[in-house]
Amino acid sequence: MSNHSVEIRNLDLSFGAVNVLKDLNLDIHEGEFLVLLGSSGCGKSTLLNCIAGLLDVTDGQIFIKGKNVTWAEPSERGIGMVFQSYALYPQMTVEGNLSFGLKNARLPKDEIAKRVARAAEILQIEPLLKRKPGALSGGQRQRVAIGRALVRDVDVFLFDEPLSNLDAKLRADLRVELKRLHDQLKNTMIYVTHDQVEAMTLADRIAIMKGGQVMQLDSPANIYNKPRNKYVAGFIGSPAMNFIEGELAGGVFKAEGFEASLAEYDWATSAPADGPVTLGLRPEHILTEDQVDSGTLRTQVLADLVEPMGADTLVWSNLAGHPFRFRMDGQAVVKAGDMVPVGIDMSRASVFDVASELRL
Repeated sequence: MSNHSVEIRNLDLSFGAVNVLKDLNLDIHEGEFLVLLGSSGCGKSTLLNCIAGLLDVTDGQIFIKGKNVTWAEPSERGIGMVFQSYALYPQMTVEGNLSFGLKNARLPKDEIAKRVARAAEILQIEPLLKRKPGALSGGQRQRVAIGRALVRDVDVFLFDEPLSNLDAKLRADLRVELKRLHDQLKNTMIYVTHDQVEAMTLADRIAIMKGGQVMQLDSPANIYNKPRNKYVAGFIGSPAMNFIEGELAGGVFKAEGFEASLAEYDWATSAPADGPVTLGLRPEHILTEDQVDSGTLRTQVLADLVEPMGADTLVWSNLAGHPFRFRMDGQAVVKAGDMVPVGIDMSRASVFDVASELRL
């Protein structure tokens, strides 16, 4: 077998007449941090539950470490699960919660003590071992829940939106800790979230899901810079990518009131035929102030709404009859009603086919 940690082959899952996962294939490398990202109902948690063995698949196969586990019990799959809800035993101490599964597995006492001590050290929860979950904060409880998966000494960790119950600051803190944890353990981790910041910061690769299928599986940089289709382009990035409908004619993009050469654009295939296309421009790639002149195209737009964010300022406007958002420096002096010069660097744009919505 190859160095794949988890392999998913032609996976189908239906609940009655509803197909939740459709002919899904996925190879997850040994030691990889893979994030399943998508909006609610896209099938990401369902897929995780299939890997965990909590759901029986309708068709297809799942391999973990080269072993076909499609019909194996969750306990036989060599996985550790961390859920959104902490699911800790309230009557047991933290230490009790961490060691419970190991006692059931009849591990020797000294081995249990060793594993609990190691997990507590890695997660910095040693001072909490004698406390009960009721006396812990949300972040501490989630650490204990991660610790419970950690002590099992497994090949693959599965995380189902583990941070979504925490407040923003704690989420950012724990996100950094999870990244450190992965760097330290080097285990395969599969992580489900609808939060694109979590996905971009944690993942080695991201699988963006929609309607039970993987839209794109790639590194965060490629997904951000070269989205495979319009759905991925619009899903990643906050605020979302600007889309402008227009025509492609002889390597030039033409829309109402403006046209721009695509000479610097990196075509995914050979240069496509002329016809209707959608141009995608990220708000952070629009050039403003002293950068304007380095754009392929320079124009002026009317600032309609200005949102100061501190580090930067978000301006809402209109371009070629389409809503157009762009970022300016946080110190930029701009207010609603101003005409703002902008530059567009077409080498950083994305061009999509109108019919297939695929990147050209």
